[in-house]
Amino acid sequence: MNELSIGFLKFQPIYHYRIWGGEKLKTVLNKNYSDSKIGESWEISGVKGSETRVLEGPFIGETVKTLTEKFKADFIGEKCFNEYGTEFPVLIKFIDAVSPLSVQVHPNDSLAKERHDSLGKNEMWFIMDTDKKADLLIGFKKQLNKDSFRDYVNRGDLMPVLNSIEVQKGDVYYLPAGRVHAIGAGVVLAEIQQTSDVTYRVYDYDRVDKATGKKRDLHIEESIDAIDFNMIEDYKTAYARQENQSNKMIDTPYFKTNYINAFEKTVLSYQKNKSFKIFICTEGKALLKTKNQEVDIKRGETILLAANEKSLTILPIDKVELLETSY
Repeated sequence: MNELSIGFLKFQPIYHYRIWGGEKLKTVLNKNYSDSKIGESWEISGVKGSETRVLEGPFIGETVKTLTEKFKADFIGEKCFNEYGTEFPVLIKFIDAVSPLSVQVHPNDSLAKERHDSLGKNEMWFIMDTDKKADLLIGFKKQLNKDSFRDYVNRGDLMPVLNSIEVQKGDVYYLPAGRVHAIGAGVVLAEIQQTSDVTYRVYDYDRVDKATGKKRDLHIEESIDAIDFNMIEDYKTAYARQENQSNKMIDTPYFKTNYINAFEKTVLSYQKNKSFKIFICTEGKALLKTKNQEVDIKRGETILLAANEKSLTILPIDKVELLETSY
């Protein structure tokens, strides 16, 4: 099979129950599931035990790992294959929080490797929908260290020192490993992160999970070694929104994400085998075309394009907004 036959790939999402999950993945993003309190739709995942599979076409049932084993750099790109082998480096999710997520932190690569034989978890959020006055918790209002943080936790007085940020549609936040954070109630977002499912919970509002009848575990001591206590002035990421082109949004060693806002034909050129491209549709719909293939994408859908494709044409059906993620 020749390399040009990889092309576009749609994956079957994996839906995850969460204590804080709502119904907006279904009502806002048109996801198809019957369970309740679904908080996360894993769109493209190589996490062991939660590998998404190709939904249709000649590679139906394949995972990103098996496709990488078959096509190597033609599928994920030369640099990515050299560094990660057959392990896919990013995890793409949609998240619906009808109530707040736990206050949490993620370890960096070295700590995650030592403790869990895993990658760390650097991530970004793109806000897709919010209730009025919805917020995020990111970082601290005052300078803390390990001892003062432990004191606030032990007194049950952590929430007042967490930094609350009111958010609106289109906002972007980058969350490097080590940054304390929580998604607030009423937020729907797209999350792009390293392939990792390691989370340390710091505070969980003393909730009891109805699915288990128990409170969820906290990881206070594990988190203290993972937290970066440095403060910054502004956690929000500014980005250009020039129409009908790819605008740089996030550029990290772990993933890169650009923003595309197109209302007319837009052609993007790529260096062959540099990286896979993942397109996350956050608004509208479009036809995506390569030399040999075309596919529809609409709000709430995610499509992967193999690294060996050298160009892409976007033909908006409605004015379309896409996140373009690569390695």
